[in-house]
Amino acid sequence: MASPNSSNALSSTFYLTGIPGYEEFHHWISIPFCLLYLVGITGNCTILHIIRTDSKLHEPMYYFLAMLSLTDMGMSLPTMVSLFRVLWSISREIQFSACVFQMFLIHTFSFTESSVLLAMALDRYVAICHPLRYATILTPKLIMKIGIAALLRSAIPIIPLLARLAFFTFCRSHVLSHSYCLHQDIIHLACADIKFNVIYGMVVITMLWGLDSVLRIASREGRLKALNTCACHICAVLILYVPMIGLSLVHRFAEHSSPLIHIVMAHIYLLIPPVLNPIIYSVKTKQIRQGVLHLLLSPKIISAVRQKC
Repeated sequence: MASPNSSNALSSTFYLTGIPGYEEFHHWISIPFCLLYLVGITGNCTILHIIRTDSKLHEPMYYFLAMLSLTDMGMSLPTMVSLFRVLWSISREIQFSACVFQMFLIHTFSFTESSVLLAMALDRYVAICHPLRYATILTPKLIMKIGIAALLRSAIPIIPLLARLAFFTFCRSHVLSHSYCLHQDIIHLACADIKFNVIYGMVVITMLWGLDSVLRIASREGRLKALNTCACHICAVLILYVPMIGLSLVHRFAEHSSPLIHIVMAHIYLLIPPVLNPIIYSVKTKQIRQGVLHLLLSPKIISAVRQKC
């Protein structure tokens, strides 16, 4: 399916890859992916519904949690259509414009999630170190500004990276190694100097992910209290950064490894955070847990469970 002829980026068509060597099982492989998407969407929509309908949860911590749920869905949903088109043998083709738009959404929401986790760390820092001023510092107006800033901070650095792709020529294979478009994947197909994209991409990753991952709590007591208070947040950070760093390392330093490793890492990177974050926050956060119980169970059953506990 690879085109041997040179083509301009704007007129290029790329071909997405499913699971190499397992094409005959694609319909069966789509079942667990479908379940993961359903769990992720249902979990995040449930958290958003609980926060919206319960006035007791109209607090900074839960506003940030709502932002996290929105970015989780923003990370996973752009890939859903192309993944199932490939696995269900509907079509493997994707136009350059659609590919760029998909890359923009994936990378923007990935960086946004990192920024939201940074904002959640700030929220916990204020709650731990300045509990009496918590409500006056983190006002709804400030939270809205933080959310907008997180989105702009993530989207704007991506634009030069993707805009440059429009000037590339593709004369090698047009087959991408995933079932969706990633910047690291597509630049290796270009017959052009990609140094800018590689260096600029590393700078963006370092500046955004690197700075976001820094935790600064001065005292030993503060660290211990933070570990006890922020268990959910620490889990969310690990769930995001471990697959993200793993995928970046695989693309840059393990190009000749099995294609299956690249594909598995890519799907873990996009699907695991949206699936696990709602579960973690539902289990570890009492108010969210109670909201889920109220949503799923009748008041009589909830009362009986509380009496037994």
